[in-house]
Amino acid sequence: MTFRQRLELAASMVEERLAAVLDKAAAGGAPPRLVEAMRHAALGGGKRFRPFLVLECAGLFGVEPQTAVQTATALECVHSYSLVHDDLPAMDDDDWRRGKPTVHKAYDEWTAILAGDALLTIAFAQLASSETHTDPAVRADLVAGLAEASGAAGMAGGQCLDLEFDKLGLPAKLSRPYVERLQAMKTGALIRFACEAGAILGQADSERRRALARYGADLGLAFQMADDLLDLEGEPEAMGKAAHKDERKATLVAALGADAARERLATLEADAIAALVSFGPEADGLREAATFVVRRES
Repeated sequence: MTFRQRLELAASMVEERLAAVLDKAAAGGAPPRLVEAMRHAALGGGKRFRPFLVLECAGLFGVEPQTAVQTATALECVHSYSLVHDDLPAMDDDDWRRGKPTVHKAYDEWTAILAGDALLTIAFAQLASSETHTDPAVRADLVAGLAEASGAAGMAGGQCLDLEFDKLGLPAKLSRPYVERLQAMKTGALIRFACEAGAILGQADSERRRALARYGADLGLAFQMADDLLDLEGEPEAMGKAAHKDERKATLVAALGADAARERLATLEADAIAALVSFGPEADGLREAATFVVRRES
């Protein structure tokens, strides 16, 4: 199976599980408007790259995709929530996401806020379920890891740093260390967790878990850097969202220029691939993922 086929299979599995999770929420008494907004946010779009990483990394330890998909779906719920809130007028104020109106445009701001809240909390219910893993210690490790990756020292903290620069002009001058810290938190933390979650599900030893965490950290920085270059050079039709919105934001492109950003991107790709050396050819899918991130066009 090619890399593209594996990516599409992961997306299909997660889409099916997400739909089932939202059907269950509706059957459990969630208001129809809220469920429909959650569907709008979570279904029918996106590459499902983070869930793909969960499945691929878990597979290194013999964990079947059907077992890992529960964790992958929980992570996608958190990612979807973050996009809903990121698009709000108080934050990035975007009208389009994945080729369709953002949730606050399709509905309204209060519905979007609640849909994001509900997607975030449903993720932890998924991880706490016995369907995720038979060992409660594994489930607790996953819950703690996702909480850290999405919280104040992770994605939410990174978003704060991003908005401080965008709205308050702080810091007055960007530096590479500042931007990479911001991006490691805002984007990289969930990608790193996706990789480490596979090791947690597979009950891997500490050395292999650290190797996947290193891979995920480099991949996360590369993902955001490639996204920033796409914002500068890409077309809205291909990306499914507005372009040229990040020109005044805290990006490595803004701090160093496009050429230096491309050089850093190539280094991150090489470092990510190097972190996988101990896994041999079984990690070829993850090596292809690093190249995919660097060279993607949308």
